[in-house]
Amino acid sequence: MKRLLRLFPDTVFTRLFGLVVAVLLTSHLVMTSLFLFFGPHQPPGPPAASSQPPRSSLRPTLPPGSAPLLRPPPPRSNRPHFPPDFWLAQLVTLAIISLLAWYGARRLTRPIQQLTHAAALLGDNLQAPPVEEAGPEETRQAARLFNRMQDKLRQQMAERSRFLAAVSHDLRTPLTRIRLRSAQLEDATLQAKLGKDIDDMAAMLDATLAYLRDDAKEEAWQWLNVTALVQAMAEDAEEQGYHVSTSGHADRLYTLPASLRRCLENLLENAMRYGGGEAEISLLCAAGQLRIDIHDHGPGIAEAQLDTVFEPFVRLEESRNRHTGGTGLGLSIARDAARRMGGKLTLFNAAEGGLTARLELPLDTAAALYQA
Repeated sequence: MKRLLRLFPDTVFTRLFGLVVAVLLTSHLVMTSLFLFFGPHQPPGPPAASSQPPRSSLRPTLPPGSAPLLRPPPPRSNRPHFPPDFWLAQLVTLAIISLLAWYGARRLTRPIQQLTHAAALLGDNLQAPPVEEAGPEETRQAARLFNRMQDKLRQQMAERSRFLAAVSHDLRTPLTRIRLRSAQLEDATLQAKLGKDIDDMAAMLDATLAYLRDDAKEEAWQWLNVTALVQAMAEDAEEQGYHVSTSGHADRLYTLPASLRRCLENLLENAMRYGGGEAEISLLCAAGQLRIDIHDHGPGIAEAQLDTVFEPFVRLEESRNRHTGGTGLGLSIARDAARRMGGKLTLFNAAEGGLTARLELPLDTAAALYQA
């Protein structure tokens, strides 16, 4: 049964085509059955020619005055006769009608498939062309409502971009005034503490604006050499005094380059921050997916908090230290980027100790986004 479901997926096209074919087969079976029972019978044909002498000459001579012996006529066949041409015509008719049913079902379900594909890509590109309003009245109305919703989302994103620009300007101005006034304080200790608070506020403001901009920006899909990207990130970390090792190989991936780099940078930054400046990156392509593991040698995370740390502005107790920094947005940005690329991001504590961040991306990105 599972193999049959794989060959014939449960879609509107499959159901509609199967319904039409079932109706045609049922009608043909009913008509054939009625023809078998109530159709014209085969008329008796002329007697076949024979080289034997007539039966009358072979009959024995009856004595005078005796009655002749009467034999009953041979029974006639009550079953109609179907020549091979009849069955051939039935098969040809069934094949033609099935082909027309397949074409009609495909034409009827095409607008629904287009609408489904547009809905799958809506979260990645708001500037995608509108859906063609074609097909029956129901599908035209659904496409019209979808295009209207897409226009409203564009307007809301444009308003949010203008709001972000205004907030960025309005909040930086008072922070700059506070910094200048704090420099006039005579108490050096108080001045240092106040300056640190201003730096924390500025860092949180920058992280928040970056998170909102990253969620709203548009990016084109491109082919990317993931192995080269990971090696370049490891070299950059080595130049900053960290130790990052890489292993494995990945094929070229059709993805969002900036989103993937942002996701890996946030994961690697967390691994080096809480893992003592050491991290390991492994690549593996298997089962139609690209798996990127970033492992650190830190204390790990409690099992109850593995899902909570993905929420915005959620920080563990260790991350509240001023020396370690952190605004609680790194993992949120990484998870949103993974979803934007059609993948998923998970965290788990390794058996040998430390925390592993696993990013799984589909090699067939188009199919993954279509099923989302």
